[in-house]
Amino acid sequence: MNLLEVLRTAAFALRGNWLRSALTSLGVIIGIAAVIVMVSVGQGTQAEIDKLVSGLGSNRLDISPGAGRPMGGVRMSSSSFFTINEGDADAIRRDIPEVEYVAASLRGGTQVVFAENNWSTQWQGVQPDFFSIESWEIASGAAFEARDYSSAAKSVIIGETLRRELFGDSDPIGQTLRVGRVPFTVIATLKPKGQGGWGQDQDDILLVPLETARRRLMGAMALPPGAVQQIALGVADADDLSYVQGEVEALLRQRHRIQPGAEDDFRVRNIAEIIETRTATTRLMSLLLGAVATISLVVGGIGIMNIMLVSVTERIREIGLRMAVGAGPSDVRRQFLAEAMLISLIGGVLGIAIGVVGALVVGRIGSLPVALNGQVIGLAAGFSICTGLFFGYYPARKASQLDPIEALRQQ
Repeated sequence: MNLLEVLRTAAFALRGNWLRSALTSLGVIIGIAAVIVMVSVGQGTQAEIDKLVSGLGSNRLDISPGAGRPMGGVRMSSSSFFTINEGDADAIRRDIPEVEYVAASLRGGTQVVFAENNWSTQWQGVQPDFFSIESWEIASGAAFEARDYSSAAKSVIIGETLRRELFGDSDPIGQTLRVGRVPFTVIATLKPKGQGGWGQDQDDILLVPLETARRRLMGAMALPPGAVQQIALGVADADDLSYVQGEVEALLRQRHRIQPGAEDDFRVRNIAEIIETRTATTRLMSLLLGAVATISLVVGGIGIMNIMLVSVTERIREIGLRMAVGAGPSDVRRQFLAEAMLISLIGGVLGIAIGVVGALVVGRIGSLPVALNGQVIGLAAGFSICTGLFFGYYPARKASQLDPIEALRQQ
């Protein structure tokens, strides 16, 4: 029997009991669909992590106030006072040569008004290196000059969202807007970045010089001299991050006169370590999802083997008759193997279709990120064929080993 005849015979045999064949392929359909949906979700999540990586930067350290040392038996929260200052940033810039950029900052929320338009946004008081660390680029206008930083100038640089909401299609450069109760002049706009890794609108931002923020936007809050909320560091070589982190911690402990064994009043966050941990966790979850889906596919394959064994038992006389008229063991083996592979292949095609639609539905109406991958779909198709081949071989072999005389005696 040639291949075409084998396939025609297999299709005829499956059509003779189509309901059982359909139910048998159901396990493969569910397994393939589960593989595609789960792996697509895993890869989509990994893509979101990669987006977060590009947004945060992999060669960056962030310093923020710590929980503080106990005062009177009561631990103060990090939001109740400031424990880092501009002097710390200057010392890091001066004493640790591996640090390429240093920028201290203050931040807060406010209402911004221009003419009849108003918008609630976040402002940040920054130093010059902030733009390099955060990869901000000027779209129009000019960046802050040295005298803006030193004189607490009432100049602002706004993000694309703020520009759109307040000015529409008009040019904002040179216009005066009110930040809280203080008038500021717009000197530049930022190139848009879009949504950040945490889902926030990165373009909804207003930047002012650090000293301007301290004097004009912090309001009645009594800040310690030179106090800041955060110090961001850009390290020239990402391989030096761990070393720089240790040097920064040692320097700040010395400056803050923290005794050995006492708790730090600051925190140094290594962005690369956080990214690495999140990436490893996401990769592990992707593997777990894929493993669960693969188990479903294996269960479907076992169902195929079970039904094929039943089919061999039911068709013993047919097998004996085929052998009696000249069919050899290899012909019988090929026929039953073709039936198993055909069930698996049909289930694979339907599973791929359901899996692709299911992944698109999850991405559209669900909160999970989804990334369809042609390689995964191709792998699922190949896996379905291999499932039929692997789990169909034993029943086919058993059928080919029947004694034709004994088979013809079966009632």
